[in-house]
Amino acid sequence: MPKFLIQATYTPEGTKGLLKEGASGRREAVDRVIGDLGGTVETMYFAFGEDDLVCIVDLPDPVSMAAVALTVKASGALSTRATPLLTLEEIDEATRRQVAFRAPGA
Repeated sequence: MPKFLIQATYTPEGTKGLLKEGASGRREAVDRVIGDLGGTVETMYFAFGEDDLVCIVDLPDPVSMAAVALTVKASGALSTRATPLLTLEEIDEATRRQVAFRAPGA
């Protein structure tokens, strides 16, 4: 199952919601959203700095990740980034594939 790194920053309204329901309430909400799409939350951390929240989730496919991202962004409570994560074996497989590429000007 594909893994995704989700990095999120709360808007002022989203932060008010976090203050109201706490971190465990947000974890339950994330578990529900990801679980409803057939996925699991591997880990979830709150952070200081550019990102307020960092999660690693497993979802059945990139379309499921897109559905989550669009829905969360539409709420206006968070700004998010989702990055696909590849295993070492997947990168090894990628290195064995032939790609016909010519650099510009070459």
